[in-house]
Amino acid sequence: MAGKKRRDFCIECRKETEYVLQKKDIEKTIRNKDYTFGITVAICAECGEEVSVPGLIDKNVQEIDEQYRAAEGIVSIDDIEKLMKIYKIGKAPLSLALGFGEVTISRYLEGQIPSKEYSDVVKTALTSPAYMKQKLIENRDKLTDTAYKKTMTAADSIERLFSVSHKMLRVIAYVFKKLEEVTPLMLQKLLYFIQGVYLALYGKPIFVEDCRAWIHGPVYPEVYDLFRDFKYNPIDDARFALLEGTEDALTDDEKKVIDLVVNTFGMYGGKVLEKITHNETPWIEARKGYGESIPSSELLSKDRIMKYYIAVNQEYDIATETGLRAYINDMLAKAS
Repeated sequence: MAGKKRRDFCIECRKETEYVLQKKDIEKTIRNKDYTFGITVAICAECGEEVSVPGLIDKNVQEIDEQYRAAEGIVSIDDIEKLMKIYKIGKAPLSLALGFGEVTISRYLEGQIPSKEYSDVVKTALTSPAYMKQKLIENRDKLTDTAYKKTMTAADSIERLFSVSHKMLRVIAYVFKKLEEVTPLMLQKLLYFIQGVYLALYGKPIFVEDCRAWIHGPVYPEVYDLFRDFKYNPIDDARFALLEGTEDALTDDEKKVIDLVVNTFGMYGGKVLEKITHNETPWIEARKGYGESIPSSELLSKDRIMKYYIAVNQEYDIATETGLRAYINDMLAKAS
Protein backbone atom coordinates (compact mmCIF):
# COMPACT_ATOMS: atom_id res chain seq x y z
CA MET A 1 0.00 0.00 0.00
CA ALA A 2 1.43 3.34 -1.00
CA GLY A 3 1.37 5.99 1.68
CA LYS A 4 2.13 9.66 2.16
CA LYS A 5 5.58 10.72 0.90
CA ARG A 6 8.23 11.48 3.55
CA ARG A 7 11.96 12.32 3.39
CA ASP A 8 15.13 10.61 4.63
CA PHE A 9 18.69 9.88 3.48
CA CYS A 10 18.97 7.32 0.66
CA ILE A 11 22.30 5.45 0.64
CA GLU A 12 21.97 4.63 -3.08
CA CYS A 13 21.21 8.22 -4.16
CA ARG A 14 23.66 9.64 -1.59
CA LYS A 15 21.21 12.39 -0.66
CA GLU A 16 17.96 13.07 1.18
CA THR A 17 15.03 11.94 -0.97
CA GLU A 18 11.33 11.35 -0.67
CA TYR A 19 10.21 7.84 0.22
CA VAL A 20 6.92 6.00 0.53
CA LEU A 21 5.93 3.23 2.93
CA GLN A 22 4.86 0.00 1.28
CA LYS A 23 4.09 -3.57 2.29
CA LYS A 24 6.58 -6.28 1.38
CA ASP A 25 6.36 -10.04 1.85
CA ILE A 26 9.36 -11.78 3.37
CA GLU A 27 10.07 -15.46 3.97
CA LYS A 28 11.21 -16.51 7.44
CA THR A 29 11.86 -19.87 9.11
CA ILE A 30 10.92 -20.19 12.78
CA ARG A 31 11.40 -23.47 14.65
CA ASN A 32 11.95 -25.31 11.37
CA LYS A 33 8.70 -24.01 9.88
CA ASP A 34 8.47 -21.58 6.93
CA TYR A 35 6.31 -18.45 7.14
CA THR A 36 5.48 -15.51 4.89
CA PHE A 37 5.17 -12.22 6.75
CA GLY A 38 4.01 -8.84 5.44
CA ILE A 39 6.28 -6.07 6.73
CA THR A 40 6.47 -2.32 6.15
CA VAL A 41 9.41 -0.99 4.12
CA ALA A 42 10.47 2.48 3.00
CA ILE A 43 11.08 2.83 -0.77
CA CYS A 44 13.06 5.71 -2.27
CA ALA A 45 10.88 7.62 -4.73
CA GLU A 46 13.89 8.25 -7.04
CA CYS A 47 15.85 4.98 -7.25
CA GLY A 48 13.27 2.49 -5.94
CA GLU A 49 15.65 0.98 -3.38
CA GLU A 50 14.82 0.47 0.28
CA VAL A 51 15.66 3.33 2.64
CA SER A 52 16.71 2.77 6.26
CA VAL A 53 14.24 4.76 8.34
CA PRO A 54 14.48 5.16 12.15
CA GLY A 55 11.94 3.06 14.01
CA LEU A 56 11.09 0.82 11.06
CA ILE A 57 13.07 -2.19 12.31
CA ASP A 58 11.15 -2.10 15.61
CA LYS A 59 7.90 -1.90 13.65
CA ASN A 60 8.93 -4.91 11.55
CA VAL A 61 9.71 -6.93 14.67
CA GLN A 62 6.24 -6.09 16.02
CA GLU A 63 4.57 -6.96 12.69
CA ILE A 64 6.31 -10.33 12.51
CA ASP A 65 5.51 -11.09 16.15
CA GLU A 66 1.81 -10.29 15.69
CA GLN A 67 1.53 -12.30 12.46
CA TYR A 68 3.41 -15.27 13.91
CA ARG A 69 1.15 -15.34 16.96
CA ALA A 70 -1.94 -15.11 14.73
CA ALA A 71 -0.67 -17.92 12.46
CA GLU A 72 0.03 -20.22 15.41
CA GLY A 73 -2.99 -19.20 17.49
CA ILE A 74 -0.73 -17.81 20.22
CA VAL A 75 -2.13 -15.31 22.71
CA SER A 76 -1.02 -11.69 22.20
CA ILE A 77 0.57 -9.33 24.74
CA ASP A 78 -2.58 -7.18 24.48
CA ASP A 79 -4.70 -10.19 25.45
CA ILE A 80 -2.55 -10.87 28.52
CA GLU A 81 -2.85 -7.21 29.58
CA LYS A 82 -6.60 -7.42 29.00
CA LEU A 83 -6.80 -10.50 31.26
CA MET A 84 -4.97 -8.64 34.03
CA LYS A 85 -7.27 -5.65 33.63
CA ILE A 86 -10.61 -7.46 33.74
CA TYR A 87 -9.61 -9.68 36.66
CA LYS A 88 -7.86 -6.84 38.53
CA ILE A 89 -4.82 -9.04 39.12
CA GLY A 90 -1.06 -8.42 38.93
CA LYS A 91 1.55 -10.30 36.90
CA ALA A 92 2.86 -12.61 39.62
CA PRO A 93 -0.58 -13.50 41.08
CA LEU A 94 -1.93 -14.18 37.57
CA SER A 95 1.00 -16.50 36.85
CA LEU A 96 0.31 -18.45 40.03
CA ALA A 97 -3.46 -18.47 39.53
CA LEU A 98 -3.03 -20.06 36.10
CA GLY A 99 -0.61 -22.67 37.44
CA PHE A 100 2.53 -21.12 35.87
CA GLY A 101 5.84 -20.13 37.44
CA GLU A 102 5.73 -16.82 39.30
CA VAL A 103 7.61 -14.81 36.62
CA THR A 104 6.04 -16.45 33.54
CA ILE A 105 3.52 -13.69 32.79
CA SER A 106 6.22 -11.02 33.26
CA ARG A 107 8.33 -12.77 30.62
CA TYR A 108 5.39 -12.97 28.22
CA LEU A 109 4.75 -9.25 28.65
CA GLU A 110 8.41 -8.59 27.80
CA GLY A 111 7.95 -10.43 24.49
CA GLN A 112 8.70 -14.08 25.18
CA ILE A 113 6.31 -16.22 23.12
CA PRO A 114 4.28 -18.72 25.19
CA SER A 115 4.07 -22.40 24.32
CA LYS A 116 0.81 -23.41 22.64
CA GLU A 117 -0.22 -25.20 25.86
CA TYR A 118 0.28 -22.13 28.07
CA SER A 119 -1.19 -19.84 25.44
CA ASP A 120 -4.39 -21.91 25.38
CA VAL A 121 -4.67 -21.61 29.17
CA VAL A 122 -4.50 -17.80 28.94
CA LYS A 123 -6.95 -17.64 26.00
CA THR A 124 -9.47 -19.89 27.77
CA ALA A 125 -9.22 -17.82 30.96
CA LEU A 126 -9.90 -14.71 28.89
CA THR A 127 -13.08 -16.10 27.32
CA SER A 128 -14.45 -18.22 30.18
CA PRO A 129 -14.91 -16.86 33.71
CA ALA A 130 -15.96 -20.38 34.80
CA TYR A 131 -12.56 -21.70 33.68
CA MET A 132 -10.79 -18.84 35.49
CA LYS A 133 -12.66 -19.71 38.68
CA GLN A 134 -11.64 -23.36 38.25
CA LYS A 135 -7.96 -22.37 37.95
CA LEU A 136 -8.26 -20.10 41.00
CA ILE A 137 -9.64 -22.96 43.07
CA GLU A 138 -6.96 -25.37 41.79
CA ASN A 139 -4.17 -22.96 42.75
CA ARG A 140 -5.77 -21.47 45.88
CA ASP A 141 -2.83 -22.39 48.12
CA LYS A 142 -0.39 -20.38 45.96
CA LEU A 143 -2.31 -17.09 46.28
CA THR A 144 -2.75 -14.60 49.09
CA ASP A 145 -6.26 -14.29 50.53
CA THR A 146 -6.56 -10.77 49.11
CA ALA A 147 -5.56 -11.78 45.56
CA TYR A 148 -7.80 -14.84 45.62
CA LYS A 149 -10.90 -13.01 46.88
CA LYS A 150 -10.45 -10.01 44.56
CA THR A 151 -9.98 -12.19 41.48
CA MET A 152 -12.83 -14.54 42.39
CA THR A 153 -15.14 -11.53 42.86
CA ALA A 154 -14.11 -10.25 39.43
CA ALA A 155 -14.82 -13.68 37.90
CA ASP A 156 -18.31 -13.71 39.45
CA SER A 157 -18.90 -10.24 38.02
CA ILE A 158 -17.78 -11.30 34.54
CA GLU A 159 -20.12 -14.30 34.67
CA ARG A 160 -22.98 -11.85 35.26
CA LEU A 161 -21.93 -10.02 32.11
CA PHE A 162 -22.97 -13.03 30.07
CA SER A 163 -26.46 -13.05 31.58
CA VAL A 164 -27.53 -10.81 28.70
CA SER A 165 -27.53 -11.73 25.01
CA HIS A 166 -24.46 -11.66 22.81
CA LYS A 167 -26.07 -8.93 20.69
CA MET A 168 -26.98 -6.76 23.69
CA LEU A 169 -23.36 -6.91 24.89
CA ARG A 170 -22.12 -5.86 21.46
CA VAL A 171 -24.58 -2.95 21.31
CA ILE A 172 -23.53 -1.75 24.77
CA ALA A 173 -19.83 -2.08 23.90
CA TYR A 174 -20.38 -0.05 20.72
CA VAL A 175 -22.21 2.67 22.68
CA PHE A 176 -19.29 2.79 25.15
CA LYS A 177 -16.85 3.13 22.25
CA LYS A 178 -18.81 6.04 20.76
CA LEU A 179 -19.47 8.01 23.96
CA GLU A 180 -16.91 9.12 26.54
CA GLU A 181 -19.30 9.07 29.50
CA VAL A 182 -22.44 6.98 29.95
CA THR A 183 -24.34 6.64 33.22
CA PRO A 184 -26.59 3.62 33.87
CA LEU A 185 -29.72 5.80 33.48
CA MET A 186 -28.47 7.23 30.18
CA LEU A 187 -27.53 3.77 28.88
CA GLN A 188 -31.01 2.38 29.61
CA LYS A 189 -32.68 5.12 27.61
CA LEU A 190 -30.23 4.87 24.72
CA LEU A 191 -30.86 1.11 24.48
CA TYR A 192 -34.61 1.78 24.40
CA PHE A 193 -34.24 4.38 21.62
CA ILE A 194 -31.90 2.09 19.67
CA GLN A 195 -34.47 -0.70 19.86
CA GLY A 196 -37.30 1.65 18.88
CA VAL A 197 -35.52 3.14 15.87
CA TYR A 198 -34.30 -0.27 14.70
CA LEU A 199 -37.79 -1.78 15.00
CA ALA A 200 -39.26 1.10 12.99
CA LEU A 201 -36.66 0.97 10.22
CA TYR A 202 -36.18 -2.79 9.87
CA GLY A 203 -39.28 -4.40 11.37
CA LYS A 204 -37.36 -6.64 13.76
CA PRO A 205 -35.60 -6.19 17.14
CA ILE A 206 -31.87 -5.49 17.35
CA PHE A 207 -31.64 -7.55 20.58
CA VAL A 208 -33.99 -10.05 22.26
CA GLU A 209 -34.25 -8.54 25.76
CA ASP A 210 -37.63 -7.15 26.82
CA CYS A 211 -38.07 -3.70 28.27
CA ARG A 212 -40.04 -2.84 31.44
CA ALA A 213 -41.84 0.36 32.42
CA TRP A 214 -40.18 1.50 35.65
CA ILE A 215 -40.74 4.79 37.46
CA HIS A 216 -37.79 6.45 35.72
CA GLY A 217 -38.72 5.26 32.24
CA PRO A 218 -38.00 2.16 30.14
CA VAL A 219 -35.50 -0.24 31.72
CA TYR A 220 -33.88 -3.53 30.69
CA PRO A 221 -33.65 -5.30 34.09
CA GLU A 222 -30.75 -7.58 33.11
CA VAL A 223 -28.71 -4.54 32.08
CA TYR A 224 -29.71 -2.71 35.25
CA ASP A 225 -28.27 -5.60 37.30
CA LEU A 226 -24.99 -5.42 35.36
CA PHE A 227 -24.33 -1.79 36.21
CA ARG A 228 -26.25 -1.15 39.43
CA ASP A 229 -23.02 -0.61 41.40
CA PHE A 230 -22.25 2.52 39.34
CA LYS A 231 -25.47 4.19 40.56
CA TYR A 232 -25.54 7.72 39.06
CA ASN A 233 -21.87 7.71 38.08
CA PRO A 234 -20.41 7.20 34.58
CA ILE A 235 -19.82 3.54 33.81
CA ASP A 236 -16.14 2.56 33.80
CA ASP A 237 -16.32 -1.17 33.39
CA ALA A 238 -13.13 -3.18 32.83
CA ARG A 239 -15.22 -6.23 31.94
CA PHE A 240 -15.99 -4.72 28.54
CA ALA A 241 -12.33 -5.03 27.59
CA LEU A 242 -13.42 -8.57 26.69
CA LEU A 243 -15.39 -7.15 23.77
CA GLU A 244 -12.80 -4.76 22.35
CA GLY A 245 -12.33 -5.23 18.63
CA THR A 246 -15.58 -7.16 18.18
CA GLU A 247 -17.50 -4.44 16.31
CA ASP A 248 -17.73 -6.71 13.26
CA ALA A 249 -20.26 -8.77 15.21
CA LEU A 250 -22.71 -5.94 14.47
CA THR A 251 -24.14 -5.52 10.96
CA ASP A 252 -23.86 -2.26 9.02
CA ASP A 253 -27.59 -1.63 9.62
CA GLU A 254 -27.15 -2.14 13.36
CA LYS A 255 -24.16 0.22 13.50
CA LYS A 256 -26.09 2.78 11.45
CA VAL A 257 -28.95 2.83 13.96
CA ILE A 258 -26.64 2.99 16.98
CA ASP A 259 -24.74 5.87 15.35
CA LEU A 260 -28.03 7.68 14.66
CA VAL A 261 -29.12 7.39 18.28
CA VAL A 262 -25.70 8.16 19.81
CA ASN A 263 -25.27 11.26 17.61
CA THR A 264 -28.68 12.63 18.60
CA PHE A 265 -30.12 11.26 21.86
CA GLY A 266 -26.54 10.66 23.06
CA MET A 267 -25.97 14.41 23.35
CA TYR A 268 -28.29 14.55 26.39
CA GLY A 269 -27.97 13.29 29.95
CA GLY A 270 -30.04 10.52 31.48
CA LYS A 271 -32.63 12.78 33.16
CA VAL A 272 -33.37 14.62 29.90
CA LEU A 273 -33.78 11.31 28.06
CA GLU A 274 -36.05 10.13 30.87
CA LYS A 275 -38.30 13.14 30.24
CA ILE A 276 -38.61 12.19 26.58
CA THR A 277 -39.66 8.61 27.39
CA HIS A 278 -42.21 9.90 29.93
CA ASN A 279 -43.96 11.69 27.08
CA GLU A 280 -44.03 8.70 24.75
CA THR A 281 -47.14 6.54 24.35
CA PRO A 282 -45.55 3.12 25.16
CA TRP A 283 -44.37 4.13 28.65
CA ILE A 284 -47.52 6.19 29.38
CA GLU A 285 -49.81 3.28 28.49
CA ALA A 286 -47.75 0.74 30.44
CA ARG A 287 -47.86 2.96 33.54
CA LYS A 288 -51.63 3.48 33.52
CA GLY A 289 -53.10 2.95 36.97
CA TYR A 290 -49.81 3.60 38.78
CA GLY A 291 -49.21 6.71 40.86
CA GLU A 292 -46.18 8.84 40.04
CA SER A 293 -44.02 7.31 42.78
CA ILE A 294 -45.44 3.77 42.68
CA PRO A 295 -42.99 1.16 41.31
CA SER A 296 -44.01 -0.98 38.35
CA SER A 297 -42.46 -3.55 36.07
CA GLU A 298 -45.03 -3.72 33.29
CA LEU A 299 -43.83 -5.11 29.97
CA LEU A 300 -43.08 -2.60 27.22
CA SER A 301 -43.62 -5.06 24.39
CA LYS A 302 -41.53 -4.87 21.24
CA ASP A 303 -44.75 -4.69 19.21
CA ARG A 304 -45.93 -1.65 21.16
CA ILE A 305 -42.53 0.06 20.80
CA MET A 306 -42.40 -0.75 17.07
CA LYS A 307 -45.92 0.55 16.42
CA TYR A 308 -45.08 3.83 18.15
CA TYR A 309 -41.76 4.37 16.36
CA ILE A 310 -43.18 3.48 12.96
CA ALA A 311 -45.62 6.37 13.48
CA VAL A 312 -42.75 8.61 14.60
CA ASN A 313 -40.79 7.65 11.49
CA GLN A 314 -43.69 8.51 9.22
CA GLU A 315 -43.85 12.00 10.72
CA TYR A 316 -40.15 12.76 11.25
CA ASP A 317 -38.07 10.42 9.02
CA ILE A 318 -35.95 9.05 11.86
CA ALA A 319 -33.60 7.32 9.41
CA THR A 320 -31.78 10.68 9.45
CA GLU A 321 -30.14 12.64 12.25
CA THR A 322 -32.11 15.70 11.16
CA GLY A 323 -35.37 13.85 11.64
CA LEU A 324 -34.37 12.48 15.03
CA ARG A 325 -33.27 15.91 16.23
CA ALA A 326 -36.60 17.40 15.18
CA TYR A 327 -38.40 14.65 17.12
CA ILE A 328 -36.23 15.23 20.21
CA ASN A 329 -36.82 18.98 20.10
CA ASP A 330 -40.60 18.53 19.87
CA MET A 331 -40.63 16.01 22.73
CA LEU A 332 -38.53 18.28 24.96
CA ALA A 333 -40.83 21.21 24.18
CA LYS A 334 -43.76 19.00 25.13
CA ALA A 335 -42.06 18.02 28.41
CA SER A 336 -41.30 21.62 29.48
